[in-house]
Amino acid sequence: MSLNVTKEVALLKQMTVGELRERYLQVTGEPTQAANRKWLVRRIIWRMQSIEEGGLSERAIARARELASGADLRTTAPKQRSLPADADRRTRVLPCGQLNSANVPLPGTLITRMYKGRQLQVRVVTGGFEYEGELFKSLSAVAKKITGSHWSGNKFFNFSDKEGN
Repeated sequence: MSLNVTKEVALLKQMTVGELRERYLQVTGEPTQAANRKWLVRRIIWRMQSIEEGGLSERAIARARELASGADLRTTAPKQRSLPADADRRTRVLPCGQLNSANVPLPGTLITRMYKGRQLQVRVVTGGFEYEGELFKSLSAVAKKITGSHWSGNKFFNFSDKEGN
């Protein structure tokens, strides 16, 4: 019976990663820990085609072995690189920037707010604020990024001043 690659690919794409691993074991005879669906589908289809069509010729296998035997393969791990002797002299230590507001939360704090139906999350980090992987110097800069217009960061994120206003 002829292999219908299109049909097989469609069936494989509907499977979970666990099912793909089981199918890979059935087709190749080897277990895998791979979790990349695209890779699993390609490998399974490749193996099914090679079974159906006979795989590589003996001449091709012999040539591959010949090329592999002459290859310069590393058999030991590379040596650990050490730091140069003057590394301490070349390293500069800079003081961490201090936040100037007494009501800014400590680094590590997660600030959340609902805005236009979205849950916003800003993490306080040393020297600023992180929003969607980007570092900002102030909450106002974060608010401007979110809204597109200037805002007081404390007002946008509902921080009250010392007097409770």
